[in-house]
Amino acid sequence: MAKDHGPQIKDDKLYDDLRARGESKEKAARIANAKAAGTLDNKGTTLESRSKQDLYDEAKTIGIDGRSTMTKADLVKAIREN
Repeated sequence: MAKDHGPQIKDDKLYDDLRARGESKEKAARIANAKAAGTLDNKGTTLESRSKQDLYDEAKTIGIDGRSTMTKADLVKAIREN
């Protein structure tokens, strides 16, 4: 069971998983809260159907390092892993 981080964290399990992977507290909270609120922007039905620019923009929002040198396939993989 995930630790209760209080009302400021909307998805405690996702927050704990992100922190365990080494994400900062701020980034983990931002991603967990966006996912819980349903506001992570998915403009297409699948990641592969989206443009490289859309994928790059989402990777930037998520905070994926090295995104500027990634191919479209690399961006898809990185987004799925976050």
